[in-house]
Amino acid sequence: MDVKDFYFDLPKKLIAQDPLEDRSASRLLVMDKGSGTVCHRTFRDILEYVTPGDCLVINDTKVIPARLFGVKKDTLAKIELLLLKRREHDIWETLVKPGKKARPGTEIIFGDGCLTGTILDMADEGNRLIQFHYSGIFEEILDQLGHMPLPPYITHQLKDKNRYQTVYAVHEGSAAAPTAGLHFTRELLSQVEAMGVNIARVTLHVGLGTFRPVKAENVLDHHMHSEFFMVDPEAAEKINHTKAAGGRVICVGTTSCRTVESAADENGIIKAKSGWTDIFIYPGYRFRVLDGLITNFHLPESTLVMLVSALAGRERTLSAYQAAIDEGYRFFSFGDAMLIL
Repeated sequence: MDVKDFYFDLPKKLIAQDPLEDRSASRLLVMDKGSGTVCHRTFRDILEYVTPGDCLVINDTKVIPARLFGVKKDTLAKIELLLLKRREHDIWETLVKPGKKARPGTEIIFGDGCLTGTILDMADEGNRLIQFHYSGIFEEILDQLGHMPLPPYITHQLKDKNRYQTVYAVHEGSAAAPTAGLHFTRELLSQVEAMGVNIARVTLHVGLGTFRPVKAENVLDHHMHSEFFMVDPEAAEKINHTKAAGGRVICVGTTSCRTVESAADENGIIKAKSGWTDIFIYPGYRFRVLDGLITNFHLPESTLVMLVSALAGRERTLSAYQAAIDEGYRFFSFGDAMLIL
């Protein structure tokens, strides 16, 4: 399976730079996964496609202001850090720019010195392990000094950092937002629930591995980075009850999809559990739990396009993407959405 099989040509002007003022006003491409037929709606029309007895699975992770700007203690050379995952206590795996200035032993000062860090060692992919030093509560200092880790294709300044959070974000730990959920307002989610649709909350802390380009020519040679997930007994019960009663499990985002598929046994029964997953879903994968997916439009040749193709078929997926391009849909994190049923 060649990575080039998942390429499409996207005009740069279609990359959304800013979120819409009204989250639910985004456009919605609705796709029949069996036939590949599409229609064009507005996201709030999602109410017409869910029915009582369905279960909507949402990822309640919260993005941390994971981008830090500092200087080397000895030379005052500028250094940028992106927090990827907490290894233990105050030791984090980070992405450092420029990496050549971040050798083990390097000391970095952030802000007025209320936060400092020492590079301990190298990690996978050229990342660095850093130990932070501070007085007080780390999360409060991070909120004060950190910036939202917007993807590199977004060049505009984000005026309200809450717009890179879902309205149901609770558990801090993500380096990127589960962007399909950005389209929901509290009102719309309440309307869905009032219809008799179950809402199951799961957690997957999104790491940059999800968005890294596939460098291997053969898709099967790509290695996914692991991400931490949690499924509590209440969420597991809701999902299992829905399946047993003949309802549909519709995941909001690829992260919710990967969470439930990671927590399911071979019979599609969800287990309440937490741990790390590096599940890689591509064409040929047999879904154990998921019946439908709400998702954004993803980068060419990405693992996320491969996941969508596993559900709807590669040719039908690329055809739907071309329809979205022809209709001028907005792409990527702040872009429009797609519903696959």
